Amino acid sequence: MENCILSIEKLLQKLEVYSKTSMELCKYNTIYKSANIISSLVVKSVLGIVFILFFLFLNIGLALLLGEYFGKFYYGFFFMAGFYVLLAFLFMLFQDSLIKNPISNYIIRKTLNKKGNEN
Repeated sequence: MENCILSIEKLLQKLEVYSKTSMELCKYNTIYKSANIISSLVVKSVLGIVFILFFLFLNIGLALLLGEYFGKFYYGFFFMAGFYVLLAFLFMLFQDSLIKNPISNYIIRKTLNKKGNEN
């Protein structure tokens, strides 16, 4: 009988060690995946900012060029503003398919750590 109690105590000790190890592994896995997602989003944000600055100067140049073509510089800026209002309206109409779903899929893919398409 005493031998059976010692075996149960050893089993409970091993179960306790196993559960603590499993919890630590789960914690580190969560930290790794969170760091991976955040670092990927930071890199994409920095690249996005650089692209936005490039696009801003390109649009100013295009607005000045159009303004020169139409005779007054502010006409070019009005034309560009109208183009972006139209673009914003289209984004509002298709926001789920163009913005929400791709970002959600990216975060899910990174969280599940699927190999295929990492970027």
